[in-house]
Amino acid sequence: MMPSLFIAHGAPLLAIEDNSYTQFLKSLGSSMPKPAAIVLFSAHWEESAQQVSDVDEFATIYDFGGFPEALYRIKYPAKGNKDVTKEILELFEQHNLTYNVDTKRGLDHGAWVVLRMLYPEADVPVISMSVNPQLPPEEQYKIGQSLASLREKNILIIGSGGTVHNLGAVKMGGNEENVDGWALDFDRWLERHLVNWDLSSLFKYESLAPAAEYAVPPYGKEHFVPLFYAMGAADSQPSAKLLHRSYRYGNLSHSVWQFGELNEGGN
Repeated sequence: MMPSLFIAHGAPLLAIEDNSYTQFLKSLGSSMPKPAAIVLFSAHWEESAQQVSDVDEFATIYDFGGFPEALYRIKYPAKGNKDVTKEILELFEQHNLTYNVDTKRGLDHGAWVVLRMLYPEADVPVISMSVNPQLPPEEQYKIGQSLASLREKNILIIGSGGTVHNLGAVKMGGNEENVDGWALDFDRWLERHLVNWDLSSLFKYESLAPAAEYAVPPYGKEHFVPLFYAMGAADSQPSAKLLHRSYRYGNLSHSVWQFGELNEGGN
């Protein structure tokens, strides 16, 4: 039984940096049993209809501009897994969820920055999944919930985004020691309600959480909602554990949440 994870992918520069967060992500990958496959919901793949990848080998997408050349030389040639894709489609059909199959799209940086830290050899098959920030949180949660049985087959489900991700508020000179109070207030509220698995409050975060309009601005909801997909995948084992939290640029959060428990014995 694998847990599901929510992992902040931060700014693209994270891919070539060496700091406490990148070190944590690298250690996280080596601390868990290697999964049979990874199902990853990326904030950088927005679609109104749920997309499911069916790709033999992924191209690497550089969905950013103005960064050092080293970033554009990175390749992450992960392979897909048609059997897992087929199982996802069957689960969606069982739960009356609509979907489209995508056979061409590569991995965006919301996916490969995280995956490259966890599994640098690109030796774990990946099924890439879109998110729809316009869906109510309850519906995002249900999509993740429909995939819960995959965890019993040593498949790791990841939501990649960020709990506090407001590009209009970041301070490029900011650091972890000087974090905006509103970002801390939002993440602390979120922590309380995640640990208590308080879905009724979490689904109303926009009206209940302090500084929600700054932490999750309307144009940045796509980075927050992967949390609900990952959380839903652990609905039958409702436990939430904060594995890491740090900040860059004054308020950009690097949070990693584990939902459900890792059970290496298979019981």
